[in-house]
Amino acid sequence: MAVTMAEISKLRTMTGAGMMDCKNALTEANGDFDAAVEIIRKKGQAVAAKRSDREASEGCVLAGTNGGFAATLALKCETDFVAKNADFVALTQAILNKALEAKPKTQDELLALTIDGRSIAEHITERTGITGEKTELDYYEFVEGGTVTTYIHPGNKLATIVAFAEKDAEYETMHGIAMHIAAMSPVAIDESAVPQKVKDNELAVAIEKTKNELVAKEVEVALKKAGINPAHVDSEDHIESNMAKGWISAEDAAKAREIKTTVAAEKSATLPEQKVNNIAAGRMAKFFKEYTLVEQKYEGGGEEAGKITVKELLAKKQLTCVAFKRVTLNQE
Repeated sequence: MAVTMAEISKLRTMTGAGMMDCKNALTEANGDFDAAVEIIRKKGQAVAAKRSDREASEGCVLAGTNGGFAATLALKCETDFVAKNADFVALTQAILNKALEAKPKTQDELLALTIDGRSIAEHITERTGITGEKTELDYYEFVEGGTVTTYIHPGNKLATIVAFAEKDAEYETMHGIAMHIAAMSPVAIDESAVPQKVKDNELAVAIEKTKNELVAKEVEVALKKAGINPAHVDSEDHIESNMAKGWISAEDAAKAREIKTTVAAEKSATLPEQKVNNIAAGRMAKFFKEYTLVEQKYEGGGEEAGKITVKELLAKKQLTCVAFKRVTLNQE
């Protein structure tokens, strides 16, 4: 049956689908609007299944508060064009509003909540059908405390939420710390809060780096004793290139390779364990200073920025940070 432009426009307003999608759905449904809406929803599910293997690397990140509860989430899509669409941002905000209202503990609980009689998961599937892009809720985080605050970086790609123990914390200080977290990306509030898995990984990296540096230093000393410039033989590509330029002879190249192999093997087998552990411990102390919130130099703006640590700022303002979350879609 023929459908009118008014009917197509009405269905488009109801669903947000494209003009041709609305026309085809109305034609298939013989003008029945409820059936047409269902057809478009099913089409959205079909598109979602078809796009499931695509990467959703763009999106919209928002955050908000409700009393002592703060939440942040990211609704992801494939392109920045769709992420900036008003309807896409509105859906993200609607999901966030529901999260702030219901305070779900998990992402699955959030997806099961309903908006206008349909689950959030269904709304997301329908958005895939409307835009033709894979759409997914990829992050949902929350914090609770006496006072909470948020920071959303311009562009809706990065947001932080922070909770403090005190019930009447000063807004400017809270907001500054939320901005600091956005900029400095700490991994935890303090050393004790760093996950053991992260500590173990960082320690393993520190030990490996220390061993490599100690071995490299011995190799460098041996090369210099042999009259070979270490910079000329620091890689096979450099050795070949410098031989071609006449900067080193084939004999020196062979000698360098032998020194690098034998000295590295000998030094690796005799590295003093205590020395390695001491240096690695120093690297870990530096890691905690650079990547735990309270040890970082405060960079949240105001007269204290760059002058004191976050720990010192919190003490000065008589505040206790009890939790924070940082969600970003930016490449870092």
